[in-house]
Amino acid sequence: MISQRAGLRHRPRRRIGVVRCPRTGQCIRRGTCSARYALGAAFLGLWLAAVVARELSRPFPDLVTCGCFVLGGVALGVGVRIGPLRELRRIKEVARAAQEVLLRPLPARLEGLALAAGQLSASQGAVVGGDLYEVMSTAHGVRVVIGDVRGHGLPAIGAVAALLGSFREAAHDERELGGVMRRLERALHRHLRERARDEQPASAAAEPEGPQAEEFVTVLLLEIHADGEVLALNCGHPWPYRLRRSAEPVVGGDPLPPLGPFPLPAELPAQLCVTLLPGELLVLHTDGAEDARNADGEFFSLRSALTGAAAELPVSPVALVAGVQRALLRHTGGLVCDDVALVVLRNDRLRVPVQGTAASRRQRPEPSHR
Repeated sequence: MISQRAGLRHRPRRRIGVVRCPRTGQCIRRGTCSARYALGAAFLGLWLAAVVARELSRPFPDLVTCGCFVLGGVALGVGVRIGPLRELRRIKEVARAAQEVLLRPLPARLEGLALAAGQLSASQGAVVGGDLYEVMSTAHGVRVVIGDVRGHGLPAIGAVAALLGSFREAAHDERELGGVMRRLERALHRHLRERARDEQPASAAAEPEGPQAEEFVTVLLLEIHADGEVLALNCGHPWPYRLRRSAEPVVGGDPLPPLGPFPLPAELPAQLCVTLLPGELLVLHTDGAEDARNADGEFFSLRSALTGAAAELPVSPVALVAGVQRALLRHTGGLVCDDVALVVLRNDRLRVPVQGTAASRRQRPEPSHR
């Protein structure tokens, strides 16, 4: 009892009826800020009414007075409109900051790799949609995840948060990519069960039913080693492209089914899909990039856009992401019907030459210096 009273004693008192003023940022009593707006509007309204009454009593209205009347009306309209606009702008800033914490920006460089990523959301005013990506440096190599949650909006953002949180822990803990994928599967099922309980509190079903039972996520896991070898584990996600002189699709075999509807098999061996040489780029994407259509129903050619960018090598990952996004928005007329995510990695590691014998070193020609 003593400890409870001590905790209550040090608990900060709740300031009832106190809010933060949207104009000054100071804490004031509830209703004071709105009362100030109301008093100001009432004062301007009375003043304008007096001006109108005075002008109506004259046979010839004064131009100066009419100008004051117009300026007063404009000031009243602007004052009434500025408050909600400022509040809306602040709400958008808070929402953008929260979404960037969820899908945080990638570092420019990580373990000798140059990185860049970009996202186009189909939800108006949203930064994060149903696509997810993350790149992390671990003791097992640089691990990458990119995924696509079915649908978009708030339900998809909840699944994105669950999967990203699980990947950021499992990428360090699990030695094999198969263990990381199983952790992602468990996180998705746990999220769907909690969502089903929230939407149907009376239901005591162990497994989600209805729309939650049809949810799925496509996931591609990569592990990049120091020698450029890229191991992959794919669950229903599009394979990436490798950029050299042109865009070449990476052929990594038949992917597994997406996470959600079907359980993972007992064995999940990662396979070598590509060896990324110094200077080459790897472009990961979601299916929204290749499924985008224009007004005539023509699909966007991601491979052609990448090939056009590769013709001007060397190209930075940031410029490549920006160029593809511009081409996609130009193709669709500025509107996308599905979320689009792009992740570009460039191998900036230097290739170390094999040291030969003393005789071979003597016979090797000296490099010319200009």
